[in-house]
Amino acid sequence: MNMKYTELLHTIQAIHTKTQNAVVSAINQGLTIRNWLVGYYIVEFEQKGTERAKYGDNLLATLAKEINLKGFSASDLSRYRQFYVTYPDIFASLSQESFKNTSAASILASVSQELASPEQSILTKLSFSHFRELIKIDDALKRRFYESESIKGTWSVRELKRQINSLYYERSAMSKDKIQLSSLENRNAETHQNSILKDLYIFEFLGLPHKELVTESELERALLDNIQSFILELGNGFCFEARQKRILIGDEYFFVDLVFYHRILKCHILIELKVDAFNHQNAGQLNTYIEYYNENVKQLDDNPTIGLLLVTNKNEPLVKYATASLSHKLFVKKYLVALPTEDELKMEIRKYLNEQ
Repeated sequence: MNMKYTELLHTIQAIHTKTQNAVVSAINQGLTIRNWLVGYYIVEFEQKGTERAKYGDNLLATLAKEINLKGFSASDLSRYRQFYVTYPDIFASLSQESFKNTSAASILASVSQELASPEQSILTKLSFSHFRELIKIDDALKRRFYESESIKGTWSVRELKRQINSLYYERSAMSKDKIQLSSLENRNAETHQNSILKDLYIFEFLGLPHKELVTESELERALLDNIQSFILELGNGFCFEARQKRILIGDEYFFVDLVFYHRILKCHILIELKVDAFNHQNAGQLNTYIEYYNENVKQLDDNPTIGLLLVTNKNEPLVKYATASLSHKLFVKKYLVALPTEDELKMEIRKYLNEQ
């Protein structure tokens, strides 16, 4: 057979895509199975464990401390328990008896066999990050609606959250032409991209570092590298603490681009870089991080946290109104002598961009 170059190229690309999708799907399913089983055994212990009274309300905190692995914090374990409680029959053909006096390997084998069933499309089509959003919905019918629409539209997790927040279920109930509404909503919906690099749970499941996880672009990552080096070169008391610092607020993770501690000012300095023009959401986001640090990280002898928001362009009136009522100014005048000036930061960013 005489294979042409273009045919060879397309064949290799198709092989890569197909195998990559299969691997990601298998990882997603494995993660979902793990979390459901963890939830099952926690509930089983709480209901029938002979030692349950000994641990009481501290069970999850104690477990998290003893397990000491990413993805097994007390809040994570609570989420896995809620996952099982919300979807107790997700593996319909497995009886409760099959879990008793059975090895974990046998249980996993039984679960894996059941995944081959067509009825289990919810497990093969949705990631655990989807389930994480779905278990927040108390109404079973409403939850089922979003399950179905997510599968039909191959929604990304972000799209699922957007649709829930936009009251799609309620709008659908009021709509006379539900099919047309569904078609309209899915026309511009963000679809799920089979990439393990976009799912924090996948990173934790595989034990991979995720410090680059939320970086939006190569340019942003390179600029952060440059700004980090620039500020450290300035000296003046800057001590680097973290890059893409993960913080947990409620049941959601957020990431602070750069975190420094200033040993002279005795305060944390949080830096957010946006490869975009200034907008009030950016200011609100940074102020949220500042509030979090002041309440949860700042020591008694520390000064209030400072936030630096770096953007590519700013609308002066918008900056004025967006920051007027913030409880902590993004720049504090008496601290300016120790911080890089706005002109210095602008110059450094322009210098870097001109070199590319």
